[in-house]
Amino acid sequence: MFKKFIPFAHAQSIYEIDVDFFVRNGVKTLFMDLDNTLDSFRARTPQQKTLDLVKKLKEHGLNPVIISNNKPHRVCGYANALGVEFLASAHKPGHKRLDREINKRGLKKEEVMLVGDQTMTDVIAARGAKIRVVLTEKVVKEDQWTTHINRIFDRPIRRHLRKKGKLVDWRNK
Repeated sequence: MFKKFIPFAHAQSIYEIDVDFFVRNGVKTLFMDLDNTLDSFRARTPQQKTLDLVKKLKEHGLNPVIISNNKPHRVCGYANALGVEFLASAHKPGHKRLDREINKRGLKKEEVMLVGDQTMTDVIAARGAKIRVVLTEKVVKEDQWTTHINRIFDRPIRRHLRKKGKLVDWRNK
């Protein structure tokens, strides 16, 4: 039952992950969740650390793409300010939109990785799409009201994964 919740790797934050980790793992396209992975759901424009991350990813030949369940008007402005493409209303934990995006772009699944902060959406969607996923912690304490329900389920799942040694630090991958 818990198999669908096991990420490829775990990190405190997307910002702690060395870009070489993605390169070593053959990643060419990096799908990044927005809310509480890159920034607070209240942030309308990216912070400097997000701009720096995207610049570094691009310098290493990676294609960063924001994949969010949030509405296009929320995601579009943020993604445009970063100079990256995006998929809004991704319907995670479903994986059909991820699959469609991968096929539309002509990507190889082994060259795609997703980074997100929720087991109930990001991990399940990535596992369903058969791509690797790095699970992170929240970047801010505050969540959208819709996310609170997911967090109720997320906490015991993470506890179980930690207890079973299934949250492998990205440095060990």
